Amino acid sequence: MSEPLLAGGAAPATAKQLALFPLQSVLFPGGLLELRVFEARYLDLISQCLREGTPFGVVWLLEGGEVRNNAVTTRFETTGVLAHVLEADAEQPGILQLRCRGGRRFSLDKPTQRSDGLWLADATLWPTEDATRVADEFTAARDALAQAINTLAVRGSQPFVRPLRLDDAGWVANRWCELLPISMAAKYKLMALDEPSLRLKLVDEYLRSHDLL
Repeated sequence: MSEPLLAGGAAPATAKQLALFPLQSVLFPGGLLELRVFEARYLDLISQCLREGTPFGVVWLLEGGEVRNNAVTTRFETTGVLAHVLEADAEQPGILQLRCRGGRRFSLDKPTQRSDGLWLADATLWPTEDATRVADEFTAARDALAQAINTLAVRGSQPFVRPLRLDDAGWVANRWCELLPISMAAKYKLMALDEPSLRLKLVDEYLRSHDLL
């Protein structure tokens, strides 16, 4: 990658030739992404990310598979989320187990594929979403999320990156979007919605319509 992104979210407004990882799932800012990496193109990418302290881009895969197949067309959405590598463990030779945190969102321009199969694109990075107070009308959704987190912890599950930000509307909405059994298309639209309070409002409406609040 040329003009590498800076670590810790201090990224420029644009990123030249951002390396992409198309997945059949949607990553949200602040979300936890666990990956098992074994393809050479991605092993090389992760090695570079670890060496330079840079993220890669995760985009939702619309057509094609996560594993390379030259006989299948690959198509993905053009809005995605940066993934910062938190941990990388070699469970066996040639296989990496990753834990990543979702960062800033981005929009892509003219993706191209290298001969080794790695997708690259120039990216415009969205501003970091400002923390927004959870409005009084949505405190039930916030409290229900806190209860769900406690229940999951008792069961030995920790699906979220700490620290928890239960006073932040965007964070609460994003975590609900990860938990709820909604379609990937719905998750993508919510992720790309540039208004945290509206995102939480839509989540709250879903919870109430399904008698979850």
